[in-house]
Amino acid sequence: MNKRDTIRYRCENAGLRMTEQRRVISDVLDQSRDHPDVEELHARANARDPRISLATVYRTVKVFEEAGILEKVDFGDGRARYEDAERAHHDHLIDVTTGKVIEFCDPEIEALQERIAAKLGYRLQGHRLELYGVPVRPAPDSGE
Repeated sequence: MNKRDTIRYRCENAGLRMTEQRRVISDVLDQSRDHPDVEELHARANARDPRISLATVYRTVKVFEEAGILEKVDFGDGRARYEDAERAHHDHLIDVTTGKVIEFCDPEIEALQERIAAKLGYRLQGHRLELYGVPVRPAPDSGE
């Protein structure tokens, strides 16, 4: 990962005060390939630095979100989750039985959304698509 692509770099570039605890939290976020909630972030950050409290993580994600560095996502399970606001565009498929979140991008869906907006007289500025489902068979990579 290029240094300029990191959450830490963007925080520093935005003029945010970066304490050692915020550095740890930003590094944990950079290494996350899922959509962690505050409790998961706390567990990961606390494993690196036991002085990091849950309250510190709550305050930090709020600061990062207000600065436009993190994006809060809600998949209907009552848990606010977070992802890098500058990640490449993608949509989400949520397995309602396990809570697993699968990221995907489909050019046909993207084109369809553009056509629908144009037909209704709009130009899209952005969108969010979340699909909720249950598996109909074992996942191809599950080994079953």
